[in-house]
Amino acid sequence: MKDYVTVIGGGLAGSEATWQLVSRGVSVKLYEMRPRKLTPAHKTGKLAELVCSNSLRSKEITSAVGLLKEEMRLLLSLIMEAALKSEVPAGKALAVDRELFAGYITEKLSQHPLVTIINEEVQKIPKEGIVIIATGPLTSEKFAEELKRLTGEEFFHFYDAIAPIVYADSIDWSKVFRADRYDNGGEGAYINCPLNKEEYERFVEALLEAEKVPFKDFEKPKYFEGCLPIEVMAERGKDTLRFGPMKPVGLKDPRTGKEPYAVVQLRPENREGTLYNLVGFQTKLKYKEQERVFRMIPGLEKAEFARLGSIHRNSFVCAPKVLQKTLQLQKEPRIFLAGQISGVEGYVESSAMGLLAGINAARLFKKDKLVVPPRTTAHGALIHYITEANPKHFQPMNINWGLFPPLDLPPRKRKKLPKREKYRLMAERALKDLEEWIQKEEILKDFIRRTSDGMSGL
Repeated sequence: MKDYVTVIGGGLAGSEATWQLVSRGVSVKLYEMRPRKLTPAHKTGKLAELVCSNSLRSKEITSAVGLLKEEMRLLLSLIMEAALKSEVPAGKALAVDRELFAGYITEKLSQHPLVTIINEEVQKIPKEGIVIIATGPLTSEKFAEELKRLTGEEFFHFYDAIAPIVYADSIDWSKVFRADRYDNGGEGAYINCPLNKEEYERFVEALLEAEKVPFKDFEKPKYFEGCLPIEVMAERGKDTLRFGPMKPVGLKDPRTGKEPYAVVQLRPENREGTLYNLVGFQTKLKYKEQERVFRMIPGLEKAEFARLGSIHRNSFVCAPKVLQKTLQLQKEPRIFLAGQISGVEGYVESSAMGLLAGINAARLFKKDKLVVPPRTTAHGALIHYITEANPKHFQPMNINWGLFPPLDLPPRKRKKLPKREKYRLMAERALKDLEEWIQKEEILKDFIRRTSDGMSGL
C-alpha cells in the first residue's frame, strides 16, 4: 500500500477530507487543477473557494443545517474553523468573507508538513492506494468519463445558478432599509429593497420578457428545486416570487410602519460591507438583461455589479447504486467519494461528506474499523438519504428535518409538539448520540490538534 492517501479536488470536501487525514497523522497528496485550469465558476487557485453564495445558512440549532454545523465543529472541522474566523454579519445565518475563508484554509493546508499540493488536472484514477474523489459539481469532462467507467453508472446532472453581487456604494440608501426578518429591534444585517404592487408587477413582467442565455444542444435544464433561477420561479405564477425569495413576511418598512408588498433582500458579502449579494436571485439571464431588469429594483437603479449571475452544470453519481454508507465505492472500496459529487447539495453538506470520507480513509489506512454516524445525527441522516433513496428518482438533497427519524414519542404527543420544540428535541438527541458515537468509536483518539486557540461555538 502507498504511504499516503490521494485526494482529488481541493474544494470544500477535498480540503476537509485532507484536514481530517493529516490531523490523524496520514500523509496526503492533494490534487487541484486550479489555477492551471479553471472551471466555469471559479476565479482563483485557492483551496475551498466559494463560487456561489457566501452564506453557510442558518446557525440556529433548531435548523437542520445549524445542527450539521455544530456536529462538524464537535468533529473538529477545518471548514467550520475557517468559517468562524472569517464570519461577517448576516443575522441568524453564518456568512463568511470568502477571501479570508479560502485564504485561511489554503494557508492551513499548504503549510502542513503532511500535505503535498499538486496543481494538475487528474484524468485517470490511481490504480493503487486509497483515493478520495472530491472533484465537486464541476468535475472536468475527462475525469467524469473516468468515473463513469469506474462506477458503471451514468452521471445525472442539474443546473445550479449564481446570484449577482452589487457594490454597496452604488445602492441608493434612501430607498432601502436595514432589518432582519422578525428582528427584535436590532439594526439587522440585511438590506431590504421594498416594492409596492405596481413596482413588483412591472419587475416580474420584465423578468419574464428578458432574454436568457440559451442551453447548448447537449444540455437539458434539470434544476435543483432549492436553487431555481429567479426567472424560472417567475414562470410558475405572478405571485411565486412574492411567496419565495421576495416574500415580505416579518419585515416592516420603518418609513411606513407597514409590511411592503414585496422585498428584495441584500446580504453582506464581506466584513467591510462593500459588497452585497441579491439573496435568491440566481439567474440565467444574459448579462445586459440582468443589469436592465435588476436596476428596476428600488434602491438599485444605479447599481454597479461586482459579479453578475451565471449558471453551471452540477454532476453527481447515483449514490444509492454506487456508494456504501462509509462513502466507499461498492465496486472498489479503496476509493471514497465526497462532496456534491456524492449526492448531497450545499456547502455545509459537501464539507460534512468530506469530513466523513477523511475519517474513514484514515481508518482504512490504519486498518481500523470504518464507521457510520448514527442516523439520528445530521451526518447520519445525510448518509442514510444518499445511500437508501430510490435510485430511479435520486436527486441531491440539502440537510432537512425530513431526513431524520421521528422522535421516540407517542404519535399523538409528537403531533402536538410545536415545530421549534420538536426540532430542539431532535437536535438534543442528535448531539447526545454524536457524543456517544465519538466516544464509543474513538473518532478523535488520534486527532492531532494543531490550532492554539480552538473553535468557539456557533
